[in-house]
Amino acid sequence: MTNRIDKLHQSKIPLIMGILNTTPDSFSDGGRYLDSGNAVKHAMHMVAEGADIIDIGGESTRPGALPVSAEEQLARSLPIITALRAALPDILISIDTTLADVAEAALLAGADIINDISAGSNDSAMFTVAARHRCPIVLMHMQGQPETMQDNPNYQNVVQEVCDYLIKRADCALQTGIAKENILFDPGIGFGKRRQDNLDLLAHLDSLAALGYPVLLGTSRKRFMGALCEEAQAQNLLGATVATTALGVNAGVKILRVHDVRENKQAAVVAYAIRMQRNEASI
Repeated sequence: MTNRIDKLHQSKIPLIMGILNTTPDSFSDGGRYLDSGNAVKHAMHMVAEGADIIDIGGESTRPGALPVSAEEQLARSLPIITALRAALPDILISIDTTLADVAEAALLAGADIINDISAGSNDSAMFTVAARHRCPIVLMHMQGQPETMQDNPNYQNVVQEVCDYLIKRADCALQTGIAKENILFDPGIGFGKRRQDNLDLLAHLDSLAALGYPVLLGTSRKRFMGALCEEAQAQNLLGATVATTALGVNAGVKILRVHDVRENKQAAVVAYAIRMQRNEASI
């Protein structure tokens, strides 16, 4: 795992995290990769297109989604993690879960990163697992739970509140023994956020990046962009997603979590080159 994690820590170019949902009800690709063979094939396709990380989740976290047991999450995700690790020994794998038992089993099966949308608040043992395995953990902001998070989200200052929350969760992680370099932040676009909240966060990603922790951005095919573009089909929001990828890279985002790898990889590479050119010109 050490050499793979080194890539995460040392890469200056933003990394692309390909989404692999092993669920029947995810908002964009639910049911497409329930079969482990199809899932591994798709993961390898994403790697061929430029994915640096494959994020595997066995529980849908779309608005209105109900919790899924640890046993079911493991039944969906572990065979894929095991097969993918054997097929691609150098690729980074993350497990998308809020349950410590799922995270631990996934790490033992070959995963490298924990991606926790609850920032360790759903399961008190999550930080202990991350500390014991010395693995990176993504802490995401979410107001409420997936089942009810879009019922009535409310903020006075969404940027400040998200930043304050993530710093508090990072402090808890540090106190549990997780190394600072292994903590990443995700503002949780679309998770308990109104349209204007998502836009405010995207307009001030530099504030989040300035907190001193690498930032992961996940906007891929999100419904608030569909509302803006008057597009009902999530699969038709590639252009909108690419726009936020370029914006995120310009603001200092470290990881882009996406469904469409090739196009977002290109956007990230070009946006990063422009950012570096601007920085050189200002010296």
